[in-house]
Amino acid sequence: MHWFKGQTLGNGQAPVKRYNRQLRDLIAAGKAKPSWIVSHEISLNEAADAYRNFDDRTDGWTKVVIKP
Repeated sequence: MHWFKGQTLGNGQAPVKRYNRQLRDLIAAGKAKPSWIVSHEISLNEAADAYRNFDDRTDGWTKVVIKP
């Protein structure tokens, strides 16, 4: 159906360096709360297992915060 409707699809990487300072400031000011996407907070000792789960696309593993 996509092809029949003559639609186009594009992708690419986000220009992270263009936005990272602005987003950091929004988070620091409490105006943006990205914590909703964090699925796990783990210790450094658990990092290998976390990378394995993330790489395997284990259900429920979206973003992981590693606390050394």
